[in-house]
Amino acid sequence: MLLLKLFFSFIQVGLFSVGGGYAAIPLIQEQIVNIHGLMTLEEFSDLITVAEMTPGPISINSATFVGMRIAGIPGVLICTIGCILPSFCICLTLAYFYYKYRSMQGVQIVLGAMRPAVVALIASAGASILMLGLFQAEIGNIVLRDIRVVELGIFGAALFLLRKFKINAVTIILGSGVAGTLIYGLLGAI
Repeated sequence: MLLLKLFFSFIQVGLFSVGGGYAAIPLIQEQIVNIHGLMTLEEFSDLITVAEMTPGPISINSATFVGMRIAGIPGVLICTIGCILPSFCICLTLAYFYYKYRSMQGVQIVLGAMRPAVVALIASAGASILMLGLFQAEIGNIVLRDIRVVELGIFGAALFLLRKFKINAVTIILGSGVAGTLIYGLLGAI
């Protein structure tokens, strides 16, 4: 029963995550954390962090890690296949029609109209992860006095280094991990 629940949850994620992997994160959270209660928000955040650092598409990595955490190897297979199957079928069908009708003005209008929705889904995922990292709460439940100062400092430094010096994202991720470990190590020693 659990595997069937996971399969249908990830079929929905794969079907409705228009815009790529980051757009899938709020959908996975809704299915796994909010609707079915199979993980806590903190566990989910940790898995998304690992999925972000692992090579490959984040939605597939997330499905794989969630499946492993909940149901082991069968969960990995079920979640990953569930996440991939709708996209595979839709892409195959759309590729056929796109190549057949790509020069039509209506097709270009529809694609242009979808862009704002994709940006909104990606922004929603980013805001959820940011609030969870800085406040350990979802967007609607943040309390300013609960801000995590170390994480805010690391976030600010990482954003500055990314924007000002265009440092490689992998270097930023590894540096942030080292900085957090050192800071919390020093704070723990005090």
